[in-house]
Amino acid sequence: MSRDAERRAVVLLSGGLDSATVLALARADGLSCHALSVDYGQRHAVELAAAARLASVLGAVEHRVVSVDFGQFGGSALTDPGIAVPQQPTGGIPVTYVPARNTIMLALALGWAEIVEASEIHIGVNAVDYSGYPDCRPEFIAAFERLAGLATRVGVEGEAIRVRAPLVEMSKADIIRRGVALGVDYGLTVSCYSADDAGRACGRCDACRLRREGFVAAGVVDPTAYFDAAR
Repeated sequence: MSRDAERRAVVLLSGGLDSATVLALARADGLSCHALSVDYGQRHAVELAAAARLASVLGAVEHRVVSVDFGQFGGSALTDPGIAVPQQPTGGIPVTYVPARNTIMLALALGWAEIVEASEIHIGVNAVDYSGYPDCRPEFIAAFERLAGLATRVGVEGEAIRVRAPLVEMSKADIIRRGVALGVDYGLTVSCYSADDAGRACGRCDACRLRREGFVAAGVVDPTAYFDAAR
């Protein structure tokens, strides 16, 4: 089937709040979604289990997990057990930044998009994150889209694959409100950098702090389960 006959997208799905919202937005836009998760050697696998649940609940036609072991290189608190996850707000580019992660994930999504004849790739980078992570900034997304047009058969011979970042100008509260309106169950998502084996959050890391502040600002009850009952 040609791309003209069915609108298809590859959606990068981490299992977190942002990527769940992106999948819901793509489905609401009528896209047939192929969800892609990456096992990159992150501290816990519960987010991948969350991604599988979300792919099913939110109506992805397919969900695949690709393994790329960033832990071989380390250099990030998310892939190197010798680097502690910060428990207080951080400035600049934090130690939870994983070198080249989004570049490699988008490259994997680009390869799959060509195979399944998807016209778009969707990724959940957003305005809260890109101030710290260089691979979450709008100029990076624009540059990768230009690369996609140069580096693929479809880009050279036909219509280039677009890279969509629908959350890039949205606050966490805006993202949550939009997702709730689309029926996203955020209780199924895992955002914490240090979640336990049951998917319960620490309530202290940057990801937990930003998520909790987003629910408060959105006026939505936070469904997050914390392993510290006092959180």
